[in-house]
Amino acid sequence: MNPRALIADDEPNLGEHLRDRLAVLWPQLEVLPLAANGLDALRAADEEAPEVAFLDIRMPGLTGIELARRIDPRTHVVFVTAYDQYAVEAFDREAVDYLLKPVDDERLARAVDRLKRKIAAAQQPPAIAEVLEKIARVLPAGTQGGWLRWIRALKGDLVRQIPVAEVLYLQASDKYTCVITREGEFLIRTPLAEMAAQLDPEVFWQIHRGTVVNMNEVASTRRDLASRVFVRLKDGKTELAVSRAYGNRFKQM
Repeated sequence: MNPRALIADDEPNLGEHLRDRLAVLWPQLEVLPLAANGLDALRAADEEAPEVAFLDIRMPGLTGIELARRIDPRTHVVFVTAYDQYAVEAFDREAVDYLLKPVDDERLARAVDRLKRKIAAAQQPPAIAEVLEKIARVLPAGTQGGWLRWIRALKGDLVRQIPVAEVLYLQASDKYTCVITREGEFLIRTPLAEMAAQLDPEVFWQIHRGTVVNMNEVASTRRDLASRVFVRLKDGKTELAVSRAYGNRFKQM
């Protein structure tokens, strides 16, 4: 019987990419339908009892860490994470492996080789509770209910990992949010209001119903003859209007 795997990731493009690469690197692996959040992943894990679970650490419903605590302990867990400089040292590959986003074939091939050996040897995963606690302690706040530190955004066919500190501003755009950096514009599917709730309000200020600006990137403000407020960014070319509803925040500036 071929081994089966669960992939849980709230970004469909990333989950589909991982599924496609696994089909090439491990054709015998049967991948279950992609789970878009932690609760769906938990239901699938309970119903199907897959041998392997690739879990995005940061997901709505249940985080990957919370999910790993609740699924069958016989399932081999591989975390998928963007938090390399924060979390890698906490992972013990004998208990729980990890992949960095965006996942590359070489790194995935090594993880697949380890999984194949463990499954072929009927090796049970060791208890990972202590490892999960260690990972939870060192992960950045954005994965544990604090402020977001990275944004996964789409540009063309590429998914980019953007440090939040590099964002100039965010703007609502139809069903998407446009993330503007010095490198250009990127789209995310998360609505602006939902994204704003994940950002540090001391740094990211709502200045308009459809605009949130990184105040660390604001060079100056000005008022026109009609007393409308505008913020000028440090990039030297961008000026954003502040709606009257948020103008009071700039009275002392």
